[in-house]
Amino acid sequence: MGKNDRGKTFENILLESIDEAFASLGENVKKAIYFHLMQKFLISREDIPDKIDAFSDGLEKIFGIGARNLEILIMASLHEKVRCFYNWNGPSWLVPNLTFSQYVEFLRVGYEDNQRTEHLEVIVVAEEEQEQRA
Repeated sequence: MGKNDRGKTFENILLESIDEAFASLGENVKKAIYFHLMQKFLISREDIPDKIDAFSDGLEKIFGIGARNLEILIMASLHEKVRCFYNWNGPSWLVPNLTFSQYVEFLRVGYEDNQRTEHLEVIVVAEEEQEQRA
């Protein structure tokens, strides 16, 4: 996780990643995508984190198979910002077939767990410092 992303909610980071992916097609295209998502699918930008399946379906209806390329751009940006890693515990010959929604959920869980862990580390360090002073 980059220093600029520290303290941000996962939802904000996800929306930033979506904005970046859409903007890579041009600012007018980005605005048009959000407009169509709202008008045709009743999904506002702010609703996307809570309606990730509907968002993915909407992209597919707008772009067809090309929606996968947008989802890959979103996932790449999201992965770079969150920097969480998922360890596959299944057999090496079985590659998990994750949907976009599942991938986002794995990163959400990893990010939120990482945030809690960092917070706990700060508390432990603060308690150790207090003990040393006493």
